Amino acid sequence: MNAQPAAEKEGSNEAKALKAVETHHADMLRQLNGMAGLLTEAVEVGDANAEQGTQAALLDWCDRELVPHALAEEGPLYSGPRGKPGAKLLVEGMLAEHKVIVDLVEELRTSSGVAAAVAAGAIQRIFALHLDKENRLLMPFVVEAPDLSLADAVAGLHELVGAAEGQGGRHHHDHHAQG
Repeated sequence: MNAQPAAEKEGSNEAKALKAVETHHADMLRQLNGMAGLLTEAVEVGDANAEQGTQAALLDWCDRELVPHALAEEGPLYSGPRGKPGAKLLVEGMLAEHKVIVDLVEELRTSSGVAAAVAAGAIQRIFALHLDKENRLLMPFVVEAPDLSLADAVAGLHELVGAAEGQGGRHHHDHHAQG
């Protein structure tokens, strides 16, 4: 578990971890918004080649970024607050959102045309809502809880903080953090 005595919890480490996750979230949402928008545009103009290429790129991104990010959260980030009465229901709801996102990625994988654009838009909107809950509700809860540590929960997990935090050589793609 990621519990530690309140005296040892450093606010600056918590603030850095919060900023790193929020920055990574914003970067992921920008990428998703861009790809979903391109897919919708390709469908609207009837450009089958652009549609197929954009859909393939979006699926690749979902498989490399979105789904691993969700799965990484389910371990260390969610386990601490899930055991707390003040956050248990929030975490349960967020886990349900992960399932919906994964199901929508599979729907995108097996659809084309308008159905693919609709699936991409649904992924985009649910992910935006999910990130808002994490950024505004869950992570502040973890930061404020004396026996939980956001810094410990995300340490070493490039899926949650991106490459900007130098999480080792296994991170094989680039993230452009805005500060």
